[in-house]
Amino acid sequence: MLNKYPLWKYLLVLVVVLLGMFYAAPNLYAPDPALQITGESSAQVIDQSILDRARTALTEADIEFFGETIDPDGRNALIRLGDADIQLAAQARVSRALGDGFIVALNLAPTTPDWLSDFGGQPMKLGLDLSGGVHFKLEVDVDAAVERRMEFYVSAIKRALREDRIRGFVTLGEDGRVETRFKTESLREEARSVISENHPELVLDRVDEADSWKLYAAMSDQTRKEIAEYSVAQNLTTLRNRVNELGVSEPLVQRQGQNRIVVELPGIQDTAEAKRILGKVANLEFRLVANIDAAPSEKQRFDYRSADRAGQSEWLERDVIITGERVSNAQASFDQNGQPNVQISLDSEGGTLMSRATRNKIKRRMGVMFIESKYLTRFVVQVDGAEVVVKMPYDEKKLLTAPVIQSALGAQFQITGLDSPIESSELALMLRAGALAAPISFVEERTVGPSLGAENIRLGVKSVQFGLALVVLFMILYYRVFGVAAVIALSANLMLLIAFMSLIGATLTLPGIAGIVLTVGMAVDANVLIFSRIREETAAGLSPQMAIHSGFERAVATILDANITTLIVAVILYAVGTGPVKGFAVTLSVGIVTSMFTAIMGTRALVNLFYGGRKVRTLSIGGRKPTGVTA
Repeated sequence: MLNKYPLWKYLLVLVVVLLGMFYAAPNLYAPDPALQITGESSAQVIDQSILDRARTALTEADIEFFGETIDPDGRNALIRLGDADIQLAAQARVSRALGDGFIVALNLAPTTPDWLSDFGGQPMKLGLDLSGGVHFKLEVDVDAAVERRMEFYVSAIKRALREDRIRGFVTLGEDGRVETRFKTESLREEARSVISENHPELVLDRVDEADSWKLYAAMSDQTRKEIAEYSVAQNLTTLRNRVNELGVSEPLVQRQGQNRIVVELPGIQDTAEAKRILGKVANLEFRLVANIDAAPSEKQRFDYRSADRAGQSEWLERDVIITGERVSNAQASFDQNGQPNVQISLDSEGGTLMSRATRNKIKRRMGVMFIESKYLTRFVVQVDGAEVVVKMPYDEKKLLTAPVIQSALGAQFQITGLDSPIESSELALMLRAGALAAPISFVEERTVGPSLGAENIRLGVKSVQFGLALVVLFMILYYRVFGVAAVIALSANLMLLIAFMSLIGATLTLPGIAGIVLTVGMAVDANVLIFSRIREETAAGLSPQMAIHSGFERAVATILDANITTLIVAVILYAVGTGPVKGFAVTLSVGIVTSMFTAIMGTRALVNLFYGGRKVRTLSIGGRKPTGVTA
């Protein structure tokens, strides 16, 4: 029988629509503005006392809050606020109350019911231009990169002179040059030859003094420029890797000017974690534990980072074997005793340096240093009485572990003695993402709240509403009953689009709303093609049932051709585009798929329910009505 779907097709359409309603439903629950409290270190535990301090600060400031919770693992605490407009004031109060060592970030706490979340129902992420997110502007300290390179030259020159048995004193001068002193001129010339051979990029300068022959090594201006450029480029790559590790949808990481990098993380839920990972200016250093009889000038004392070893310290040699820059891969794991560790893989040069340093040091201990740039927060009252926040940078150098070297190490080994799996995972992430070539500082930090994107949301929703209203009015007036079926299918299309984007975790941006508007037009276009074909068949004298059947069958090929070609373009835009372009491509691609389903199967299912299996004399589709034709 014409225009009658088998039962399974009706059930398929019904199931798809019901699933769409289910996964679109979380978007009806608006998130609560909130504060998220996280420790700067992964080892920092957020307990009830810390939460009480935060609550006391908010209460004293007469700020409304509710729903305070602590994660089961104690890594995060969440305080929900009554209004988004008070988030910044609440953040300032809590940050001052807790002091250094904690990150207080703005967040949006989900309100999705558990019965939806248990089945994977989550609201659609909104981009930075709609619901906000995190915006960072970071500045790369290129001078520190140059200084770090000179420190490397000091260690490398010491090692080279030691291997060639050339006695001399090597240090880093206050003017930033490597200063070497020798007792004879011949030793200086031998050293000059060795340094020139190993480091031709250095500019050497001889200076003679009484009973001392000095040799200064400095970088050329061209080398300094190359290091500065490399530092910014390497930090850009590292930050992109760290963002990828965070799993943020459609991030923006780009260079701005000579030494600045802009990072935007739209739609991110865990802003505190993002800030902690991105802001962690950290590196590793591998040094041998100093001998007891080592001269004070050849060793340094460092405290352990672990809370379990608070108050304990070790003396390490000043010479650095390798740094985290030589790490090519790192994976968190467990040893045979079930203790957390990190499996390290070095590049070829790093493996050579590690092997050379440890092959004759069996049974000696090697310290693993964790170097992290931090800030001390101070509140300064100006002359006019205004209070400003001043952040003073400093480097924290702590000892992770100091295991015994059981055998000569090469390109692959493991770091043991870590406190917890969380610490090993974070350390592996930092190493895998890459060490920063130079320290970075946050010169601009902005969390964009929903209020800032409210106007964009209002205008975007208004554009969809106006477009949808005009389409609905046109379809009903022009195509009558068939127009009603098209409108119902169009509504289902929008619902399925939102549901699918929510399910895959896509981020909706302002260009994405433009893609939705275009999708509405394309969905209507598919129905117009079908209805026009039905009109043509009716005008040609076919019966209403045959006209419906023929109209749908003949229009399907045209609809598929038009939508598939557009889909190919959308895929190309997604592949080569960035940021807003990708947002547009995502909604357009998803909209094309859902519109083809609703136009071809959904609309026909509704038409079949109304006209199928019935004796029909005329069709309520508008246009000229043929006479004398029956089903």
